[in-house]
Order: sequence, then C-alpha cells, then structure tokens
Amino acid sequence: MAEEEVELEARLQEQESFDPPESFVEQANVSEPAIYEEFEENWPESWERAADLLDWYDDYDTVLDDSDAPFYKWFKEGTLNASHECLDRHLDDRGDEVAIEWVGELGETRTYTYAELHREVNEFAAALRELGVEEDDVVTMYMPMIPELPIAMLACARIGAPHSVVFAGFSADALATRMTSADSEYLVTCDGYYRRGDALEHKAKANEGLDGVDHDVTGIVVDRLGDEYDHPMRDDDHDYGDLVAAQAGAEVEPVERGAEDMLFLMYTSGTTGQPKGVKHTTGGYLSYVSWTSHAVLDVKPEDTYWCAADIGWITGHSYIVYGPLSLGTTSVMYEGTPDYPEKDRMWEIVEDYDVTQLYTAPTAIRAFMKWGKQYPEKRDLSSLRLLGTVGEPINPRAWKWYYKHIGGESCPIVDTWWQTETGGMMITTLPGIGTMKPGSAGPPLPGIGAEIVDTNGDEVGAGRAGYLTVDKPWPGMLRTLYKNDERFLSEYWEEYSDPDADEWVYFPEDGAKIDDDGYITVLGRVDDVINVSGHRLGTMEIESAIVGVEGVAEAAVVGGDHDLKGEAVYAYVITEDGYEGDADLEARIIEGVEDAIGPIARPEAVIFTPELPKTRSGKIMRRLLEDIANGDELGDTSTLRNPEVVEDIANKVGE
Repeated sequence: MAEEEVELEARLQEQESFDPPESFVEQANVSEPAIYEEFEENWPESWERAADLLDWYDDYDTVLDDSDAPFYKWFKEGTLNASHECLDRHLDDRGDEVAIEWVGELGETRTYTYAELHREVNEFAAALRELGVEEDDVVTMYMPMIPELPIAMLACARIGAPHSVVFAGFSADALATRMTSADSEYLVTCDGYYRRGDALEHKAKANEGLDGVDHDVTGIVVDRLGDEYDHPMRDDDHDYGDLVAAQAGAEVEPVERGAEDMLFLMYTSGTTGQPKGVKHTTGGYLSYVSWTSHAVLDVKPEDTYWCAADIGWITGHSYIVYGPLSLGTTSVMYEGTPDYPEKDRMWEIVEDYDVTQLYTAPTAIRAFMKWGKQYPEKRDLSSLRLLGTVGEPINPRAWKWYYKHIGGESCPIVDTWWQTETGGMMITTLPGIGTMKPGSAGPPLPGIGAEIVDTNGDEVGAGRAGYLTVDKPWPGMLRTLYKNDERFLSEYWEEYSDPDADEWVYFPEDGAKIDDDGYITVLGRVDDVINVSGHRLGTMEIESAIVGVEGVAEAAVVGGDHDLKGEAVYAYVITEDGYEGDADLEARIIEGVEDAIGPIARPEAVIFTPELPKTRSGKIMRRLLEDIANGDELGDTSTLRNPEVVEDIANKVGE
C-alpha cells in the first residue's frame, strides 16, 4: 500500500463523523435543518408535505384521525389509486423515459418505459378482471425478481385488489400458510428462475404449496425459463403470456380507493405462532414511501436508482416499486446474486447504467469487503451520488469501507432503521442536512417520535442501552394485523402504552442506545440477547466489536450453555481474504471485544469458518449455530442456501 493510502486509511479509521459534501447539499431535495422544528411545531399537519407528493382524486379532510387509537387513520376521506400514482400521472412528461431497467441472472436485459409499463399493467389488470378478480380480493404472488412481479402488483393496485407477495425462496408450506390466512383464491407464479447460472424449478414447489390450501385457487404462470423447464400446469392454471396477449391494447380505468383501503398484505414472522399479516393501506403508505424516497434517498425523476433488495421483502415493495415509481424515476431490478458470474457483478451494473443511488444491506457490504477492493476498483462508480444501507445495523468498519471504496468519499451514506410494520424508514440522517456517524443510524426522521426507554418505560440517559419505542403515529404505519386486531395490540402496543391515559407507544422489539446528539444506534432484536452471569449482552454489539478487528469480514455471535455463567459467548468468524484464522487473530478478537464491551463479553470460543449458514434471503441462521454450540441435534437445514456448511462448522467445534 502506498504511503498516502496508508495515511488515508488511518484517518478514516480515526474519524468518528462525516459531513455531507457541499456539492450534494446544494442539489439535495431536502437541505433545510429547520425541517425538524417545522414538523415538531406543526405535527401532524406537517405530514401534508408527504401527501402533497401524490395526486388525489378527492382531497382528504383530516390528516390524522386518532379517535380510535392505536387504530389510527391517515388522510381520511381522501381517494387515490397507487397504480395511477406510479404510472398514469407520469405519462405526459415521462412516458418515453425508463421506469424499470431489469437485468437478468444470465446477463439478459429488459427495459420498460413508463408508457410500456403502463400498457402491460393495463393488459394484465384486464386479464385479472377477466379471470374474476374483484375489488378487495387478495391476489398472492410467489415470484422471483422478474419484471412481471411489479407489473402484477401494479395491476392489482389498479383494480383495487390487495396483493400478498411471498418471497420466492420460502417453502411450499409457507406459501400455503399465507394463502390460507389471506383467503386468497388467486396465485401469480412462474415456472422457475436462475441462480448462479442454474435453472431452478419453482412451479413444482408452488403446486406443492397449493396442495396444502383447502380452497380452489386460480393460477397464473409466467414462463421465465423457456425451453429449460417444461413446467407442470394444473387444471386451473393460465399462461401469463397468453392472458396478456388476449388483452392487447386494453385499458382499465384505475379504481378510486379510499386512503384507508388496503393496498397490500405482507406476512412477517412472529416470535411465536403463525406469521403475521401486516396490513398496509393506500394513502398513508404511499405518501410515506414517496416522501422518504424523496427526502432520504434523494430520488429525482432523472436518476437511475438501484435498491438491491428483493421485492419479496418490504424493502422491495417500498423502495423498488412504490416509492421510486411514484416519483417518476428509473428503478433498477436485478435477478441474480452479487458474485455471479464474477465478484464485480454489482459494480458492472452501476457502471453500465450510471446508477446514481445504491441502497443495499450490510450483509452484502461485508461480503464485498471479504472479496476485496480490487473488484469495485475495476469499474467506474463515479455516477453514484448517494449510498444507503438497510436490513440490520452496519458496523463502523464496514461503513467506512463502503464510504471509501464504493462512494469514493463523496457520497453520503444513509443507514436506515425501519421494519415491515413501519412501511418505510424511521431513523436515519437526512443526507442533505445531517452529519453521519458510522455505526449509528442517526436521529429519528422529522415527525417521528422515537425514545430509548428502560423496562419501566422511563427514558435512559445518553450512552445507556434500552428499548427503542415510537410514541407518535406516522403515515406509513401498519393499520392492524389481518383479521387479528387482538394480536396487533398485544404484539406492538401493550408493553409500554397506557390506554387509560390515552397514551399509545409502539414497541418494535429492538434494543438501542442514544448519544448526546440524539443519534440512535440500534443494537438488534431484544430476543437476540445472551445472558452471561446475569448480564444481558446484545449479540449485535458483540458482533460489531468483532468485525471492527482488522482481518475479520463477518461474524455471528450466539449463546451456548455454560455450567457457571448460564450462557457463554460463542463467536463464528469469517476472515478477510489474505488473513488466517489463527491464534493471533483469535487473541485480537478477544481483546477487541473486551476493549469495546468489557471482560464479561469475552468469547468462550472463536470458531473460524469460510461461511456462515444463511437462509436464501441472506439472514444468518443463528438457531443452528446455537445448536452447534450446545452440541444439540441439528434442526432442519433445508431452507438454507448453503446447508453443507453446517456440518463443517459442527466438526470444527467438536475438534
């Protein structure tokens, strides 16, 4: 490494805060610090700023109706249509501009202008109606990252039929459970898709799921694989291509939907029991994702914006489909993985399409770090204006690597905390205003009331860990859990609310701490806690300390049974390229944990492994790591994308 580069690395490692570049601030959609005070003084009317980003058929008469809290209603009496907001209203000015740039796993591409996307959405909406789909019927989608997925979502929105997207990597049982819960009689799926160059069957899995549904289902099947796979069709199945062709040129008038009418269901795992059907409505959700895309992601119509998530998750709903398209920008969709066919695949796409914003997960950034800076250095990333992270807290070292090697130290980074239930971002810096602190998400967004409290609900002081709570409603919030108001209350509102005093506090079940500047660092789920000798240690905090050690690319921490301590810390560690998992690195990891947290968090064991067991969505399967630490029989590994790694790790622990 050249001397200048060594000095730069040292400066970056020491620096604890970063200001947005002047050039970014000058062009930012939101750059006035007074916006925080404005929202505070004029709340909740200040949320009209979000509603004004949309075209309403009928104006709302009330910004917030809290008469039946916590069943809040936003923009009451207003009517609109999400498909119209994302398509029709852009046709005059941007009909010939690109709405979706799709890149397939094998390198094939498809480009949809707003006019082309509008045409196919209309044709598919007409086909759905022809099949009998009516307003308020729930249509399930079990599809990978292909353009027909957002087309189907927007077609459903057009005719007032809520959609329920099931991540393509989920099992047949998961599909059956969700379709049964939603009473969904329609399924849009596909024959298969590609992963790392291989064609994967999908229709057979969909059929297996349908066998577990106790009512009749009409199926629609997209042909993704062509001649690769002769997919099994059921009696009630229809070919997507044939349906659209039969409706060539059809136009469907968008259905006027009330602001509180359901736009979609999204099922998310509960800590116990069946998955929860999170209900999002049209007016509040759409205005909120439009505003956060505008204010946080700095999206403009002329941008080419890329959220590298999957539409099967809420991130893809909010920040691939509804947020960007409502603002009339170009949204990039990528079918494949970041390392196929080469480890510079993402940077190739950024270069080829002149991507202006990149919104991705810390899991991916840690993988980029492990692979090495030589891959982004092969590509021209100068088109990037803003970077973002989503899905989990990002540790300071990964943040700085992202800032330097991807953003060239000229792109603000928005580290965003939010959930399926919140609909959109809640805690992050506004990139045209706020100083960035690596490892800290930032302050609550304007209009969001977030506090860190102890078990009694009292605010904790700066630097102390507690529980993240939200004490004001916001437009993008879930309205309830589908057909289960009681669970909605018990899961989110009972812990810290005082109904007798009409004080309602939302509890997202995350631990966090706050600093003197009001910046919040999210520490992870409150159930991701290890109890060592009576001390509750957040796994995320320990993992962050480990990844802060030079030579470590990624880490997962779990608790293992211990005769004296109750639980002990087990750390599973992936090294960066060029580093060995030896005694020296183990010692430095232990020292790093003790320095950052204290001797109480000292790992009982450090296990070096080339991979961690991950689900197909990229989440670490900590349950299996706990089984390994405790010497228990390993549970089901069929949902993993790399099941072979589990036995390898178990053998290392047993050595």
